[in-house]
Amino acid sequence: MDAEKIYRIDFETLERFMREVFEKSGVPAADAAICADVLITADKLGIDSHGIGRLKPIYYDRIKAGIQQPVTRFEIVRESPTTAVIDGHDGMGQVIARQAMQLAIDKAKQYGMGMTAVRNSTHYGIAGYYALMAAEHGMIGMTGTNARPSIAPTFGVENMLGTNPLTFGMPTDEPFPFLLDCATSISQRGKIEVYARAGRELPPGWVIGEDGRTRTDTEQILIDLVKGKAALTPLGGIGEEHGGYKGYGYATVVEILSAALQQGSFLKGLLGFNADGSKRPYHLGHFFLAINIECFTGLDSFKKTAGDILRELRASRRAPGQPHIYTAGEKEYLNYQRRLKEGVPVNPALQKNIRALVDELDLKGYDFEFLQE
Repeated sequence: MDAEKIYRIDFETLERFMREVFEKSGVPAADAAICADVLITADKLGIDSHGIGRLKPIYYDRIKAGIQQPVTRFEIVRESPTTAVIDGHDGMGQVIARQAMQLAIDKAKQYGMGMTAVRNSTHYGIAGYYALMAAEHGMIGMTGTNARPSIAPTFGVENMLGTNPLTFGMPTDEPFPFLLDCATSISQRGKIEVYARAGRELPPGWVIGEDGRTRTDTEQILIDLVKGKAALTPLGGIGEEHGGYKGYGYATVVEILSAALQQGSFLKGLLGFNADGSKRPYHLGHFFLAINIECFTGLDSFKKTAGDILRELRASRRAPGQPHIYTAGEKEYLNYQRRLKEGVPVNPALQKNIRALVDELDLKGYDFEFLQE
């Protein structure tokens, strides 16, 4: 296998491969299709931290370790006309999340708004997938999830909060919806993994060490994040000078909404390890909100106003040397257009993971070039 070459795989083949890996891992066919759809959506949009790169080290390995259940039990434990609390029983996060957002959408269709809260779930992939579900139904979608501790609070060095994305999707009259899907930290673990796979050091300011100073040693950081010897910095960075307390505050909002409404686990309870160091389920929490735009104004009117706002932002004066001003969701749309033609890039580290899955699961019918080398 070429140590440097990056290969590209078309959407259909890569999605089929991921679906088969899930099925071979014990995930029922219909659920495997959902899981693969969430991952391929990330790859289509250029969110490489949450696509094929997460297949083996997150989902496959956790199912194999027995800390994630391949067969999902979706249980509604409390419900009103506009709300629901769901227990996912440590099943497939993508399956739980898709059903939870669909339930919120169904309630919003009837009552104007719908919100669901989930406990005892697992990693659900890109948060934007579920916000886009609402946007595709002509609604405003919002979702958030807590995660294993990664972020240190402002003036702290201990990883306490997850990367806790607060994500919004809204329909517009443009070819793509407004989509804001980002962590409440400067970066997140998945992006650090991308740097590690590429053998690159991190930019200063992303990670803080126990001494309160920034760290850039990518490989060791990934180890120390698990050990609690390093932590991600919140949006705004270290301290208060550049508004780090804002990212810290938003991360805390997501933590509360992902745990308090549904009485789920939080903070250090999401470490995924017992006191003796053995692995255990992560018991993540999520929340989903769907808002029916037609209850406020006509959908076409909303789309046009939203589109006008985005167009005016992009048409504003640019900084010297900058060719374009982007709005949220635009880069993802452009990535999709490009990758539709070129395919999804697969670097040497991902090639190694794919090779391991092909061998371990005895997968047939894949003629990836790097498998022949």
